[in-house]
Amino acid sequence: MRHRHHHRRFHGAAAEAMRAAADAMETGERTTTRVQLEMPPQAMERLQRLKEKTEAASYAEVIRNALRVFEALVQEHEGGAEFSLKRANGETVAYKIFV
Repeated sequence: MRHRHHHRRFHGAAAEAMRAAADAMETGERTTTRVQLEMPPQAMERLQRLKEKTEAASYAEVIRNALRVFEALVQEHEGGAEFSLKRANGETVAYKIFV
């Protein structure tokens, strides 16, 4: 059971958000930032397909995973790496991610 906070003097939605953030910091949880995206139908369909294929719990999970992979690729590219793919038939092809 959580300890009570009746000594706090804040009221309303902003105060509730402040309390939630303070509680998250106390318990070591991450605080999050809401991001609203406008996507054309094609991009939304791609996001939906990736969510299904990867069995992600949410669109946010798909985007977090994509950011991790993209960040790793950018770091490798900055280090001078070149990318290639080995196809199922054994063929290796150059893969130009960054043009």
